[in-house]
Amino acid sequence: HLQLVESGGGLVQPGGSLRLSCEASGFTLDSYAVGWFRQAPGKEREDVSCITRRTSSTIYADSVKGRFIISRDRAKNLVYLQMNNLKPEDTAVYYCAADLEGNPSCTSNRMTSAFFGTWGQGTQVAVSS
Repeated sequence: HLQLVESGGGLVQPGGSLRLSCEASGFTLDSYAVGWFRQAPGKEREDVSCITRRTSSTIYADSVKGRFIISRDRAKNLVYLQMNNLKPEDTAVYYCAADLEGNPSCTSNRMTSAFFGTWGQGTQVAVSS
């Protein structure tokens, strides 16, 4: 059974930090591209960041560039999203997803959410004073 589970969400004040984790069961995350996405209430889902499957190159949305860092922990079969200097506009449900088909989901200059076929259930992040 292939599954992704996100954790690490919560309530944080503006300027604070959170680290989200994406854990896989049934497959090895290191072999696939992994993306983070978010959806705020009443808004469309937004691409946040992805990490490629071979070189672990990373891509970030302009809105999070310089504040968020995506990384792998191969030993624990996890992908992290370190979120620093959080802003109220970062409030959303955050999802991780994996591309198990080898699609061009996360390339050197673009991430394509439609190519990510395995999704987690999401974790809520709220940034508020």
